[in-house]
Amino acid sequence: MSNVLIVGGGAAGMMAAIIAAENGHKVTLLEKNEKLGKKLYITGKGRCNLTNACDRDSFFEQVVSNPKFLYKAFHTFNNFDVMDFFEGIGLPLKTERGNRVFPSSDKSSDVITALRRELERRSVEIRYQSEVARILIRDESFHGLILKDGGKELYGDAVIIATGGISYPLTGSTGDGYEFAKAMGHTITELSPSLVPIHVKESYVKDLMGLSLKNVEIRITTISNQKEIYRDFGELLFTHFGVSGPLILSASSYIIPYLRKQESLQLSIDLKPALTEEQLDIRILRDFEEFKNKQFKNSLDHLLPNKLIDVIIRLSLIDSEKKVNSITKEERLRLVKLLKNVTFQIAKLSDYNQAVITKGGINVKEINPSTMESKLVKNVFFAGEVMDLDALTGGYNLQIAWSTAYVAGSSIPHITLE
Repeated sequence: MSNVLIVGGGAAGMMAAIIAAENGHKVTLLEKNEKLGKKLYITGKGRCNLTNACDRDSFFEQVVSNPKFLYKAFHTFNNFDVMDFFEGIGLPLKTERGNRVFPSSDKSSDVITALRRELERRSVEIRYQSEVARILIRDESFHGLILKDGGKELYGDAVIIATGGISYPLTGSTGDGYEFAKAMGHTITELSPSLVPIHVKESYVKDLMGLSLKNVEIRITTISNQKEIYRDFGELLFTHFGVSGPLILSASSYIIPYLRKQESLQLSIDLKPALTEEQLDIRILRDFEEFKNKQFKNSLDHLLPNKLIDVIIRLSLIDSEKKVNSITKEERLRLVKLLKNVTFQIAKLSDYNQAVITKGGINVKEINPSTMESKLVKNVFFAGEVMDLDALTGGYNLQIAWSTAYVAGSSIPHITLE
């Protein structure tokens, strides 16, 4: 039995504590907040998309940073193991569109309750409002830690740092783990908010605020040489400053390196991806025939959502008052091309307050992928978002947390307590 201290009571910290206790260790879980799982509570709009029921290859296609590092951890505790684990601790699950797995109740609070109940069953000591100030190292090995409140010292045989990133700082994710790791000599890769809404330069986007579009295709390209960075199909949402929604959040992961280099980027939306330009032209001709005696502004109801019509008319440069039967072929083809390619210039990404995750973190080259132990300091382990690991939306980032936490909790050596 070893005396194991775990810093951070989020998804990774709770899982690591349960697994370490299951492996026969005395475990103390230190959480700076007054309750566990604050960020987990708001995950998936409060429903908690806790993993994805896809196959192995599909999972790794969704991992953006350092997928090879995750091979061992995922093999050890994969998405189906996670589902079995949660159902085994009394949390019924369901699988929805895109293989996304949720608690059957649609309540993230039920995920936290199930984990807390299991922590208690495993006799894990939970200390709330216990913020760690410093990790103590002796002879290149973990020795203990100092709490901020009164400078109290706690000693242990091993520590698992599961403090998360710096996204949603109001939940307590304030980058503490990066500071602990740096003090031990670890490298922190460049940090950015990720899975985050995109701001655009065009002011008319405000007119589209609240409009949700399903089944559209987006492309993001560099303006300088039209290099394609990202393309996908799905759902997006217009905001007062730009665009959000699943498609956009995933795209944000890929454009960060280009924005860091101050590259100008363009977002293109194909409103009718199921139709070729020729097919769309035939469709518009059919509508124009039906509305031939109406004004152009009253002819697009069958084709577009109401909120989009005014903006499309302005961008088409066709007089809104013009009778449909006098619209020229050139104007109609211009409308076709516009509907297949509505463009916005990307201004920036939203900040950490709206970011689902943090991109970057502790350099994984300095961590043993088989154990999650630091290669620099003995008996220091890491789990979850504090490492330079991230994936797209759909339950993949929580799977990274569960897998790495399981491995960290399973890898603590047994040291006989005196």
